Formats: sequence, C-alpha cells, structure tokens
Amino acid sequence: MAAVASLTNPPGGSGPAGLNGPPAGDGAPAGPVRVLIVDDDPLVRAALSMIIGGAPDLVVVGEATDGTEVPAAVAAYAPDVVLMDIRMPRLDGLAATEELRSAPNPPEVLVLTTFDADEQVLRALRAGAGGFLLKDTAPAEIVHAVHRVAAGETMLSPTVTRQLVAHVTGAVGVDPRRQRAQRQLATLSEREREVAIALGQGRSNAEIAGELFMSVATVKAYVSRLLVKLDLNNRVQVALLVHDAGLV
Repeated sequence: MAAVASLTNPPGGSGPAGLNGPPAGDGAPAGPVRVLIVDDDPLVRAALSMIIGGAPDLVVVGEATDGTEVPAAVAAYAPDVVLMDIRMPRLDGLAATEELRSAPNPPEVLVLTTFDADEQVLRALRAGAGGFLLKDTAPAEIVHAVHRVAAGETMLSPTVTRQLVAHVTGAVGVDPRRQRAQRQLATLSEREREVAIALGQGRSNAEIAGELFMSVATVKAYVSRLLVKLDLNNRVQVALLVHDAGLV
C-alpha cells in the first residue's frame, strides 16, 4: 500500500526539476489532455483520478481494470494518453501496450508501475510507450509526465534512466542488436542522424532547435521523417535505437 499512499498526496510543486525538462508543448492536444487510467487496483485508480482530475488542463475520460479492456476503452473514450499499469490478471500492461501501439493512430502510453525490472522497462519502451514512471513518483511529477507524453516528448524516472544507461554501457563483445541498429541508422542523412542522436540524448524539440540552429517546426518535420524512415512510432524508440547503436 506504500505506492497508493504516495499517489494520494495532493498535487503540487513545480514538477521534476532537471529530470526531463519542461513540457515542450508544441505537439500537445489543443484542449485538455484526455487520460484513460488502466489499473486493476481500485484504490490506485481512485488516487490517480484525484491527481489527474486536480490538474486544470487534464481530464480523466475513463478507466479500465485489465489490458483486455484497453482496445474497447480507447475506442469509447478517445484518450490522448493512457496511464498503464504493468501487472494485471489477464493481459498485462506490456502486452496491452504492444497491441495498442501497433494499431493505427494510437494514443500515447505512460507506464506507471511498482516494478522497474530492466526487461520490463525496455519492453515497454520498445513497444512504443512514451514514458515509464514508478508509482512512488510525486503527484506533481505524474501530472508533468502526462503533459510531456501528450506533447510527444519522453518521460523517464531517474531510476529508469540509470537502468537504460547501465544496459547500454554494459553491452560487450559483438552485439547483434547493435549491428542491426547501426545498419538502420546508416540509412539516414547527416542531418537526420544529428537529430536522431539529439533524441537519444533526451533533448526536447526546442533544445534540438537551439543546438542545430533549426526552427521547432523543422525539428518536428525531421522527427516525423525519422519515424517513417526507421519504421518506428515514437521518439523514445528512436532514442533506444541510437543507444543500441552505441552513438550516445
């Protein structure tokens, strides 16, 4: 119950300073961000509803109690962001994320769980989740994360970030995944490669624009081009590919 107790603290504060930066906002929905909560624990769902409902520009449009309910809930409620638990009785959140993100025009997914095993983190992000947070994350940071993911940005807890770094730096010898990633990135132009590496470094669109002397609109166009060219569905997957290739 420690995780639930943490989630029920009232929202407040200024968000996670220095974790992933402020929301870029340029890709966010025009109106309030519509959120679907997926968790088998009714107390957690209630706590998350309080946190999300307490933010003036977020709205909880529906809930689901298992991964099997996600497709119908998404069709019924048209959320911008799905807050997804991992451990559920019939279909877990990782499988539900893979199924959801493989469908046309899927909502963004923010995984929120008590478990942070390396294989779960990587599977969720490779499936297309836009972020991965632990349930002991402060309420204000959860709100901040929903905004970032809705805007197409990345949101990872510090624990998860350390795990990804350790995963990449711990690879030794001939790695087939690294070779595949390097082959994929070899198809990019020099400018596309620069943008891809910046994504791998966790840069926002605004930060990339400043570093590469582009407009934010041009950066967004390059990101869209990368997703098509690499056959990926969000910037987190581009970042993971860059990490796999050993470029950051």
